[in-house]
Amino acid sequence: MKTSVSQKFIAALLSSTSFAVPAFAQDEAEPTVASDTAEEAVQGNAIIVTARRQDEQLQDVPASISVISADTLALTGAERASDFVQLTPGVTIVAGGVESADTQINIRGLNGSRDAESNVALVVDGILKSNTSSLNQDQGAVSQIEVLKGPQGAIYGRNATAGAIVITTKRPDDFLEVSGKVSAANNDTYSAAGGISGPIGDGIGFVINGDYGRSDGFYRNPFLADPLNTSTYPGNPTDPASMDNYERWNVNGRLLWELGASSELDLKARYGESKSGAILFNAAFQIPLLADIIAPAFNIDVNEHQFLFTPNVDPLNKQTTFESSLRLTTALSDTTELVGYVSYNKIDNFFYADGTSGTFGFFAEEPNCVASLAALDGYPVQTPFGIGGGAFLPPYSPVTCDGTQFQQRNQEDYSAEVRLIGEFGRMNWQVGAYYLNIKRDVCLNLGIDTGEGVIPECFTTDPRNRTESLADDTFKTDVYAAFASVDYELTDTLDLGLALRYDIEDRKVSNNVPLDARTLYVGNVLTGNPNGTPTTPADYFLNPGLDPVYNPSGVFEDRSETFKQLQPKVTLSYKPSANLNLFANWGIGFKSGGFNSSGSKAIVDGFFNDVFGAGLSIFDTYDKEKSSSYEVGLKWNDGTGAASFELAGYYTEVTDMQFFEFFVGPFGLLRVVSNIDEVELKGVEAAANVRLVEGWSVFATGNVIDSEIKENDARPYTVGNKSPYTADYTLNLGTQIEAPISETFDVVVRGDFRLTGPTWFHTVQENEVPNIFGLQGNFTNSQRDAYSTLDIRFGLRSDRWSIMAFGNNITGTDYLAEVIPAPEFGGDFISPGPQELYGVEVTFNF
Repeated sequence: MKTSVSQKFIAALLSSTSFAVPAFAQDEAEPTVASDTAEEAVQGNAIIVTARRQDEQLQDVPASISVISADTLALTGAERASDFVQLTPGVTIVAGGVESADTQINIRGLNGSRDAESNVALVVDGILKSNTSSLNQDQGAVSQIEVLKGPQGAIYGRNATAGAIVITTKRPDDFLEVSGKVSAANNDTYSAAGGISGPIGDGIGFVINGDYGRSDGFYRNPFLADPLNTSTYPGNPTDPASMDNYERWNVNGRLLWELGASSELDLKARYGESKSGAILFNAAFQIPLLADIIAPAFNIDVNEHQFLFTPNVDPLNKQTTFESSLRLTTALSDTTELVGYVSYNKIDNFFYADGTSGTFGFFAEEPNCVASLAALDGYPVQTPFGIGGGAFLPPYSPVTCDGTQFQQRNQEDYSAEVRLIGEFGRMNWQVGAYYLNIKRDVCLNLGIDTGEGVIPECFTTDPRNRTESLADDTFKTDVYAAFASVDYELTDTLDLGLALRYDIEDRKVSNNVPLDARTLYVGNVLTGNPNGTPTTPADYFLNPGLDPVYNPSGVFEDRSETFKQLQPKVTLSYKPSANLNLFANWGIGFKSGGFNSSGSKAIVDGFFNDVFGAGLSIFDTYDKEKSSSYEVGLKWNDGTGAASFELAGYYTEVTDMQFFEFFVGPFGLLRVVSNIDEVELKGVEAAANVRLVEGWSVFATGNVIDSEIKENDARPYTVGNKSPYTADYTLNLGTQIEAPISETFDVVVRGDFRLTGPTWFHTVQENEVPNIFGLQGNFTNSQRDAYSTLDIRFGLRSDRWSIMAFGNNITGTDYLAEVIPAPEFGGDFISPGPQELYGVEVTFNF
């Protein structure tokens, strides 16, 4: 998956015209249709942001912020985090490979770990979202997006270690407005969105909008795509277009009520459903010895992997979302304002798919496994795996020998915040308190595959899909926080800001694995049991942690921990002129620790450390993540909106960085969070925007980062490696042209080129690691290569409607979305990125 010569030529051509992103400029280069609406946060030419929980000009904020306006969102087609992150320097995202709710955003080397909390706060219309599943969901009619970088906990609250995404949605105007958008693209990709807003009485306005989208996705099971090819896949019900397909819809409602001259009530509710594919992964070995004696495919460069999806289980991910909030803003005096909200949210999410562990043979005697092996002997699957003749069985295979996997993650939460905001002379100040209650149920079930589908339950004895291995826990969290900030104008040119927040997170976990349940085939305790091999299935526990060999009590006791942290932030801004801002800031970031699935340590010790001395330090409780971050920079604009420039340098030290680890073996599969003791991050970021002539802007942004693991007790041999999920650099180049062809219509052209640098996705990098096969794995070939994509949109638009053609990734770049090494397995689980998408879009606004 290398970058082609043609792609390099296109990149050079774009670079020669010095593109840049208007969204990052201080001033809008052109007045647009969107800027005339009430929700656009622009005053005159100056972009207004809420980066410090108060309205101020972007030029004056002493921090790096990327601002994406409603017009930029419309011209790029960006709708979700996976879209607009691509417009933002120093920010990358992994989303949707496992399931739709699986989203990890990396900002300047700080990554959100799977199964832990996010490290990026999501704030929508002043409400802090508390579920990571919300990060990549549609948020309705968006007016502006602000991406703040660096620790923002002192200002924006919980889980803002790496930064915050602040979204402003449409407010009703004093007239009735109707808008809509429809689009169609290849792969049977269709979408529609519409909204209506306006007044419904004196001082009361409403907004209602909704959206629908569906697609067959980019990837297929090729042996099912041909309807005549039935003999190679007998009796299989899998839809060929089930790998990354989706169908989703959302409805959003908002009611704004002016309670007199000085108060406003903001009531919001949202409901959405999503159904999509899951586990868009292949596996690749990284075992040099087997490559030397059997086949080179046992040690391939993951960037050269040829994807082949051949599951016999139709993968499915379902998610339902209900979010609601009530926010009150009231003026207590001419200089003091009280803001408070309450919020309730419930997101239920599950997925199921083929299992991963056919290679370990624990279903070898199960009748359906025997039958499917015989029926599909020699059936083509991804190399170097095979079926029959003693071959290594692949994960996600057409035979039933890999079993099934079902994962559920349901969360219900309540939150409340009260904030007092005031002014006193040259000083702006805030003080407040926050509370959050979370209940989260998480399970992971490995079941027998009888060819009759998956029963979507955490535990079942139904013989069609009987549970063979289980992790099942209920997590409860109470969060208490108090915060205050002050911003003081020391002189007309010098501004000092101080903010402080103190968080307490009380966490509890209880286990739901049935104590009397046993497996039939998996036999979890067969490996690593120092007391010998069990002789009857009655000794095979669903979770090895319940085995008296590892746990004399035979139960998982309820556990509780409290995680606390003080988060200060200091900012300094010096403005020697109205067009130049020199700034510096420092802050502490905090993300709470938590619990892995009960029994995680027992599995790692029993199957890896005790058997072949893996030397892993994995625990059932992982520590809090803390960071200390410094930033210095400048912002300049020419005062007319024709040109702007930003430059910033940053340095961050991270303690106990949380990191997701994936293990497969004779026990099935295991997901855990570990801690990397110390990581150092340092980098430089720049952005520039130039209006060449009236109606034509070019823009560029870039980020270069150097990261290093300084200490890692979980895997000591990884010291000196790079921070996982961190691209070495990102570069955005682009242009936007809007030229009138009549009094009514404009021709609009928009191009966005994105270059993402080489990326490691694990702490294990150019390292040799022992594995369960008794061999050495080497993961030099597991780095994702640099890749580039080019998106183009062009068409006609007026004040009321537009018709646009679009193409995403038009150069046809093949690249990897994610590489998940499982070092003790001796290989990687790899997921491909989106391919070319071409279509047409029509919008209207009346």
